[in-house]
Amino acid sequence: MELLIKGGRIVDCNKDFVGDLLIKDGKIAEFGSEIEYDCQTINAERLTVLPAFIDMHVHFRDPGYTYKEDIYTGSLAALKGGYTCVNLMANTNPVCSSMEIVDYVLKKSRELDLIDVHQTVSITKDFDGKTLDHLDSIDKTVKFISDDGKGVKDNAVMYKAMLKAKDKGMTVISHVEDDELARIDSRLSENIMTIRDVYLAGETKAKFHLAHVSTKEAMQEVIKAKKEGFYITCEVTPHHIALYDNDYKVNPPIRGKSDVMSLKKAIRDGWVDVIATDHAPHTACDKEKGACGISGLETAFPVSYTSLVKDEEITLAQLSFLMSGRAGEIMDISKGKIQKGYDGDVVLIDIDKKVKVDSTRFISKGKNTPFDGMEFYGEILGTIRKGKIMYDGGMKIDNR
Repeated sequence: MELLIKGGRIVDCNKDFVGDLLIKDGKIAEFGSEIEYDCQTINAERLTVLPAFIDMHVHFRDPGYTYKEDIYTGSLAALKGGYTCVNLMANTNPVCSSMEIVDYVLKKSRELDLIDVHQTVSITKDFDGKTLDHLDSIDKTVKFISDDGKGVKDNAVMYKAMLKAKDKGMTVISHVEDDELARIDSRLSENIMTIRDVYLAGETKAKFHLAHVSTKEAMQEVIKAKKEGFYITCEVTPHHIALYDNDYKVNPPIRGKSDVMSLKKAIRDGWVDVIATDHAPHTACDKEKGACGISGLETAFPVSYTSLVKDEEITLAQLSFLMSGRAGEIMDISKGKIQKGYDGDVVLIDIDKKVKVDSTRFISKGKNTPFDGMEFYGEILGTIRKGKIMYDGGMKIDNR
C-alpha cells in the first residue's frame, strides 16, 4: 500500500517545511519537495502534517467497565483525535495484574486493527498496595507498571517495586497521591508523594515516569531531580495547562493560575517530556456520583495547540515533541517522528480552523469534559496509520 501526501506543511520535533511525504508498505519512505508517485494521493495544501500522536496515559475501561468505554470506541476516539498509539492503564475489572489480562487486551486490539495499543500492568496485585509477586511472571511485552488511579502508599513496597522494575527493564509510572492526605489537602498529597517517589527513583536508579504533574511544587521537584541526573520523565495533561480555578472533578484536581504558569514555564524550558490526556471516560450518572475524569482524546490537540502554540508559549515543533516524539522515545517504538523507516503514522490538521467542542458528537462513550462549548484552534481532518487512512474528517483525496 502506498500513499502520497502533497504540498503540506510537514512538522515534527526536528523539522518544519512545506513539501511532500511518501508512505510505502506502512513506513515513511521519503519526504521532501516535488515527490511524484503514481498512487493514492492527498492534497495537503494549506494543511499541517504532523506525526500522529502517542498517548502514554489512557483508560479504555476494558475489561469490566465497558459501559464507560471499550477498546473499539476508545480506538475510534483516538483516531478522531489524531492518535494512533496509546498506553492503557491497569484499573480495569479485573485489575490488569497478569499476562492473561494483557493478552486479552492486546488480542482484542489486534483483531480490531485500528490503533496500536500497549497495556500497563499494576504495580501491586489487584491494587492491594502490598503484593508484588505477580511482577515476576510479567514478560517483555509489558514496558510499564502503574497503580494509576491510586498511589502506592507503603514506602517499602514502592522501593521494592522500583527494584523489580529495574531488573525487568520496565518503567514505573507513578500516580503520586496519598489517599489519606488527599482527604485533607490534595496539593499536600501530590507534593509529598512526588518527593518520596523521586527520591526512591534516585536511590534505585529505576526508570521512573510521573503521571499528570499538576502543582508548581511537584514540577520543581522534577526539575531538581533532572538537574541532578535522575532518570525521570514526566507528563502534564491538556486540562491542567488550559484551565485553572475550575471545579470540574478530575484527579489530580485542576489547580490555580500560578500552577498553570509554572507548568507552562517548565514546558517552555524543556523540563516536561510528554503531554498525555489521562483519557478517563465516565457515564453521566457516574460523574453525578463524583467520578473523577475527563474524556480527553478528541480535544487534546486543539486544547494544547491553542494554549501553547497560539498563545506563543512554544513552537509547533515543540508541541510535536510533547505529543509524539518524546513519547515514542520513552515507549521505544518507531513512531512519533517524520523519519525514514518509521511507521507511516501521520495526522493532517487545519491549524487555522476554530472548532467548538460539542461533547454530544464525541465518538467516545464518555461525554465528560470541562471544555464543552469552548472554542479552540486546530481541526483534525485526517489520521493515517501505517499508510492507511483510518479517520477522514474532510481531506481532499485522489483515489487513483
